[in-house]
Amino acid sequence: MAELVYFDADADSEDVLKVLRSDGACVLVDAMGEDLKSRVCDELQPFIDATPSGRDDFTGKLTARTGALVARSKASRELVMHPKVTELAQKFLEPHTDKIQLHLTQIINIQPGQGAQPRHRDRLAWPQLPSEIEPQFNTMWALTDFTEENGATRVVPGSVNWPSDRRATDEETTQAVMKAGSVLLYSGSVIHGGGQNLSNLDRTGVNITYCLAWLRTEENQYLSCPPRVAKELDVELQEMLGYTLYGYALGYYSDPDGVTEVNDLRPPEFALDRSPRKKASSAALITD
Repeated sequence: MAELVYFDADADSEDVLKVLRSDGACVLVDAMGEDLKSRVCDELQPFIDATPSGRDDFTGKLTARTGALVARSKASRELVMHPKVTELAQKFLEPHTDKIQLHLTQIINIQPGQGAQPRHRDRLAWPQLPSEIEPQFNTMWALTDFTEENGATRVVPGSVNWPSDRRATDEETTQAVMKAGSVLLYSGSVIHGGGQNLSNLDRTGVNITYCLAWLRTEENQYLSCPPRVAKELDVELQEMLGYTLYGYALGYYSDPDGVTEVNDLRPPEFALDRSPRKKASSAALITD
């Protein structure tokens, strides 16, 4: 049976990255403190309770998926910007980008009786992307204990470089068994899927994913967290949401209500009533 590598939350980043690049997944134990976990649960439980279950076998007919976590939960913002995780995400993706962005935020609540999700690769969100480009860095934060019985995420370590037509066997698959507060880290190329919930309790996790800043994101952050909400956030989180240019001009906009600037092509920061930061030299070019 395949096995996952487990690290302490303060493990050396290069050791974690080495395993992520070879196995495609690992676990950081106790990465979320009790206070933060309690606040995340308290803030999001009303939304979890109100969320309908999935529409098909892939999303899970007994699985509820709740998004827009940045707008809905202040505590969730701390998970999105977790220093250790964002450091790992940046280093993991940096061969193909100098900036990362938030790809999606989602509570995944697997209810009793839910079967195992089909095993898949998340990178298939961009089916035409060349296989040598790793597009994303994923996290699954455990809000409840993840056990074999309640549907802990199934992972196929080492499957990152398998040909697209190779199918994993049960012997090649393991589960990310972990205590609440731990986090599963996994790449967009590793084969994985939600587990079968044979217990009588929900299995609840927070799925937060980062991707190359020049790709289209799965969750549209400008709608899930529109400017009226984003303008109140920390600058670093605003930029993680995509409210900044990538390179010279990716992501500019024009005000549909009229031309009021010397240059009509504006960086996204203007929608939040602020100018680009000094270090974002590419953004300054577009307003000259």
